[in-house]
Amino acid sequence: MSVHYTLNLRVFWPLVTGLCTALVCLYHVLRGSGDARTEPPEGADGGFPLLKVAVLLLLGYILLRCRHAVRQRFLPGSPRLGGHSAFSPRHLGEPSLDILLESYYEHEVRLSPHVLGHSKAHVSRIVGELVRAGRARGSPGPIPGGALALAFRGDFIQVGSAYEQHKIRRPDGFDVLVPLRLPPLVALEPRSLGAEPALAPAFHGCFVCALKAPPGASGGHWLRDSKAFADGFCVDVRGRRHLSATLVLRWFQSHLQRSLATVRYSLEGRCRVSLTPGGLEQPPTLHVLPCRTDYGCCRLSMAVRLIPAVHLGDSVFLVAPPPPPSPVGPLSELPGGLRADALWGVNTARQEQKLLSWLQERAPPGACYLKCLQLLKALRDLGARGLDPTAATQWGRILSSYVLKTVLLAALLRQGAPAQGWDEAHLGERLEELVQFLRDCLLRRRTLFHCLLGPGGAAAEVGPLPKVLREATPVDLLATFDRQARELAAARLLSTWRRLPQLLRAYGGPRYLARCPPPRNQRPQGFPEDEP
Repeated sequence: MSVHYTLNLRVFWPLVTGLCTALVCLYHVLRGSGDARTEPPEGADGGFPLLKVAVLLLLGYILLRCRHAVRQRFLPGSPRLGGHSAFSPRHLGEPSLDILLESYYEHEVRLSPHVLGHSKAHVSRIVGELVRAGRARGSPGPIPGGALALAFRGDFIQVGSAYEQHKIRRPDGFDVLVPLRLPPLVALEPRSLGAEPALAPAFHGCFVCALKAPPGASGGHWLRDSKAFADGFCVDVRGRRHLSATLVLRWFQSHLQRSLATVRYSLEGRCRVSLTPGGLEQPPTLHVLPCRTDYGCCRLSMAVRLIPAVHLGDSVFLVAPPPPPSPVGPLSELPGGLRADALWGVNTARQEQKLLSWLQERAPPGACYLKCLQLLKALRDLGARGLDPTAATQWGRILSSYVLKTVLLAALLRQGAPAQGWDEAHLGERLEELVQFLRDCLLRRRTLFHCLLGPGGAAAEVGPLPKVLREATPVDLLATFDRQARELAAARLLSTWRRLPQLLRAYGGPRYLARCPPPRNQRPQGFPEDEP
């Protein structure tokens, strides 16, 4: 998806003001340091005072900012407001939901394309140097090197909302897959656990990978030749050697630490980097802090999750560790001889990016698919306000960003060819439809299936998928949570939607919107007036 960069006036005008002030100061310094400087006669003006120039520049900056705000927010016929004026009589006492949503989106949700583009480029350069250093170092793990060494493939895959153009608020978190190169004498036989009858629903989306001989290899010789790799990176599951996500993750973190030590000196002039190991439950996180000598316009502290990945084919990866399970039971209590350290997660981010691109290519111009998804995330964040930490964590797990993206994809795929009515003039209506669809998934259908796993996935729209994914059992993303948790989440979602105008006035947008509370007889019933 292409990113269109626009002029960021919040950065441009302060830079212009500062540059003009610096030029005026330089002019006065050069004028005062002339060789033939003469004292002006008493009572004459020796030059335009610097203070007056600074005041004029400041006033010009304020006037330009006010003019831009009026043009964007208040002039009639603004395309962002669907052709309605914010000063029209219907909006004088009570701004419409479209105006409140647009204001909240611009002030609290939307990311600056300029800042996001700089952040992604900065992450790409740093991770690229780190991965290249890791590939050059080889494998220092259980196998010192040679034909059976695990190593970096040399590239990296940028995934997540920042690269699908629906990230919100701040560009300070990124996900990057680091593909691993398996030895040529080792092949994998992945298998989905969705059909395991005694397994909890939280693990139906996990996979296990048994080792097998590559085509043309002799069984007896292969067992002997691959023993070193199997002893270093595999565990026994039901009598077969399986690739261990835990052992691979442990090797990956130590290899990253050594690689970072190699490139740290070369990065000192641009940023400060540190690596936080994630243990056995989270991938390591690379923290990127701006240097004090970095005077760029995008001085942000960023956290980059580096996820080890094994390529299955057709841009589908197995990742370590698998997604965290729900508190339906400890991870160590797995039935049927399964082992927790042999479980892998599946990442289909590239296929989901293709699906989003496919939908946008067939959408009418100006479709607001991604904007609705961003506002749906913001609605989730507003609904978490006022909850205790435990309830807020559960709320965020049920309405995770991946679940919300799946809601959008499922709702669009149900329509077949993209229907009309997804332009920004109908933004509020489409957002309400997504909220109702999510409520139905939580209460009535009680299911929300992964868009790509199983025979009913969207493989026809995104191209070929590996056989193991096409034949996998469909995975319900909501099956992890019990009935009570889903009902509470649905009730919270509906109450947040009914209170949305009140919440938008309280937490976002210009202050003039906060001074226009809805009439008392139009406030949602059943909620106290001081509730946020």
